[in-house]
Amino acid sequence: MVFKKKMAFATGLFCASLALGACGGSDNSTADSGSSGDSSGKTEVKITWRNTGDNDKMTNYLNETFIPEFEKENDDIKIVLSPITASEGDYFSKVALSMQSESTAPDIVAEDTFMLNSDANAGYLTNLDSYLADWDQWSNYTEELKTGVTAQDGSVYAVPGTSDSRGIWYNKNVFEAAGLPTDWQPETWEDIISAAEAIKSSNSDVIPFAMGVAKANGESVSMQTFEMLLYGTEDTLFDSESRKWIVDSQGIIDSLNFVNEVYNEKSLGPSLSIAINSNYGSVIFQDMFPNDQVGMVLDGFWSSGNWTETGSTPVENMTERFGFAAMPTQDGGEPPFTTMSGGWTWAIPEKAKNKEASWRVIQALGGEEQQAARAIAEGNLTVRDDSAQLPEYTEQPFIEEATSFLSYAHFRPADDKYPNVSVEIQTMVEAVATGSKTPEEAAAEYATNVTRIVGEENVE
Repeated sequence: MVFKKKMAFATGLFCASLALGACGGSDNSTADSGSSGDSSGKTEVKITWRNTGDNDKMTNYLNETFIPEFEKENDDIKIVLSPITASEGDYFSKVALSMQSESTAPDIVAEDTFMLNSDANAGYLTNLDSYLADWDQWSNYTEELKTGVTAQDGSVYAVPGTSDSRGIWYNKNVFEAAGLPTDWQPETWEDIISAAEAIKSSNSDVIPFAMGVAKANGESVSMQTFEMLLYGTEDTLFDSESRKWIVDSQGIIDSLNFVNEVYNEKSLGPSLSIAINSNYGSVIFQDMFPNDQVGMVLDGFWSSGNWTETGSTPVENMTERFGFAAMPTQDGGEPPFTTMSGGWTWAIPEKAKNKEASWRVIQALGGEEQQAARAIAEGNLTVRDDSAQLPEYTEQPFIEEATSFLSYAHFRPADDKYPNVSVEIQTMVEAVATGSKTPEEAAAEYATNVTRIVGEENVE
């Protein structure tokens, strides 16, 4: 199988990752700005991230795994948790607001690579180049992952915390009932459509193929759906050499035609009551897919976290029930597959009070065992190569497949206008999926709006 050939490359790539020094201090000369501490004289380091609710995986990881060990080995630092419970969009807004003042800025902030360049350009984040120059662990990070934390000015503003890849989840029970192979791997987009049609013919009550299309679901629509399609064509979203946005291409039209074919022409997707629901992800992955009501879902590796022993919908024999296939390029060939990669990072706000202590905490968060523990807890890919070799990590379901996809990884544009462009992508995809616009109409409106956002001189 092609994955086995690619695995050696992906593992080698993945294993150039991060051998972070756990709790060592930094020789960096950057001074703390107004260091604060608690009544015991310890330096407080406030960590902010997006809390997802009652069973937030990051909260559990920090409280149960990271903090007890770190504070035992670093008795001069006290970690203070300051999560923000909000939707993804609201989180970005609230974090940006907090970083504008020394009185509200956290010491460490979780930055999605999607927002990092914009926040760096706004002056919210500390340039980490001098810190990294004195850190012998940085050379162990996967080179591809460094792209996601490097801003437009060429400097690094965060340290990767998690990585991810995307592919097609498929339900083997549904496939078997439809007469499809349970070791399925599509080679073209047409193979996906053919499998979906076979599922529809075998059982009209099963959703053949699902992908996110609702603007309410934000960046997931841009990255898990549109960009997974677009980067499988011969076109791209942004020309990194000319630094211009490509707003008129056959790839855009073909990607939207695929969405239209699934949701309208052949009715292979979920009903709009599900597709346009802000809870689309939880409905699909926590309810319908594990109950054999969905055949295929285009989404990320982390979705498997729903089915673990501690997940929301535990599935004991998930590798026997489900498969994770690579997303093929439009017509196959070279490269045969594509994926988008991103992930969360740890950054130090420019107005943070305790930068030196914060850097020590970030180093510890990136330790070999801590990296594996976090990746396992969240159902993500580690950013360290030595972590990727630990037995507890390699034994995770689907980890081999998800890691192998990284050899075909693309990243979102390192341009501060991307968040604004992404909103236009979501609007365009939803318009096509709901049938309110044809692919051509939606693409034309997208081109007009993106040109207005980035300037006519910055499009081609």
